Amino acid sequence: QVQLVESGGGSVQAGGSLRLSCAASGYTSVMCLGWFRQAPGKEREGVACMFTGDGNTYYADSVKGRFTISQANARNTVYLQMNSLKPEDTAIYYCAGHPTGFGARCHFGFDYSLWGQGTQVTVSS
Repeated sequence: QVQLVESGGGSVQAGGSLRLSCAASGYTSVMCLGWFRQAPGKEREGVACMFTGDGNTYYADSVKGRFTISQANARNTVYLQMNSLKPEDTAIYYCAGHPTGFGARCHFGFDYSLWGQGTQVTVSS
C-alpha cells in the first residue's frame, strides 16, 4: 500500500521560511509528486510538483521565485522549501502523488490519486 508521509509546516512571520517534506512509501517507480494547498473558504490549488524520474518541476505563478521543490536521494521523497512567505500562503498543504510513466511532464491537472494527511502552514503579518 502506497502512503505519502508529510513533515514540516508550522507558524512563521511574513518573510520567513519553512520546509516541508513528503516521502512516498511502498512505491519505487516514478511519479509526479508535489504539493497542493487549501486555505479556509478557498478551493484547493496546486503549488509545485516534480516528476521524480528526471526532476522536471512545475510551479504555480503565485510561488515562483519563492518556493523550490527538490528531490532527496531517495527517488520518491521531495522537499518544498518556502521562502519569503506571505500571509496569503497560509493554508493546509497536502502532498499528492500521481504514478505515471517515464517521460511525463507533471502539472496540476493530473488525477492525483495519492494524498498525504496535510500539514498546516500559518504566516502572520
